[in-house]
Amino acid sequence: METKLLNIQGKEQGTVTLPEALFGVKPNPTFLHEVITAFLANQRSGTADVKTRAEVSGTGKKPWKQKGTGRARHGSMRSPIWRHGGVAFGPTPHSFRIDLPVAKRRLALAHALSSKYNSDSIIILDNFDIKEAKTKIVSDVLKTLDAGKKPLIVSSKDAKLDQASRNIEGLNKMVPSDLNAYAVLNSTKVIITKEALDKMSK
Repeated sequence: METKLLNIQGKEQGTVTLPEALFGVKPNPTFLHEVITAFLANQRSGTADVKTRAEVSGTGKKPWKQKGTGRARHGSMRSPIWRHGGVAFGPTPHSFRIDLPVAKRRLALAHALSSKYNSDSIIILDNFDIKEAKTKIVSDVLKTLDAGKKPLIVSSKDAKLDQASRNIEGLNKMVPSDLNAYAVLNSTKVIITKEALDKMSK
C-alpha cells in the first residue's frame, strides 16, 4: 500500500508505504460502534448528584396529625412531593466505565484508520517543521492541505507546533501513543508525519 508523501507546502516528495495492519483492514461499523460507545462512556465523570429525602434539610416531624384536619395525610416535609423536599429517583455519582482489552482498542484504531484511508482522508507529511510558533503558519498549512474544519495532526511532541496549533478551532493534535479510534473518526482529515507513522507501525 503506497500513498503520496507531501511537504507542508502541499508538494509531492515521493511515495510512502503504509502498513497494511493499520490501513488495509476492512472496517466493521458494528465493532467500531462498540468501541466508540465505550470510549465516550469512559469520558463521563459520573458526578451528577441530587439530594434524596434523607439528605435535604428540614424536620422529620409529622407536619400535622393523621386524622381530623380535613387535609391529606403526610408524614414528613422532606417528602419528594413537597417543595424543598428530596428528589425521587435522581442521579447519584457512579462510574460509567467500560473496560476494553488493549488488543481490541488497537484493532479499532486500525479499522478507523482504514476507513479514513478508503475515503481518501489520510495525508502523510515528510515533517511538520515550522520556523516560528505562530498560529497563522499552521493555519495556512491546513488550508494548503485542504484539511477541513476538524483536522487531526499526528506528530511527535514539538513545542513550536504544539503552541502554534492549540488556538485553532476544530484542530486536534496528538502524539502517536495517544491516538485512538474516536479521534480518527471524529476528524475531517488525518495528517500524519513520517516520523509518527514509523512509531505507529512499531
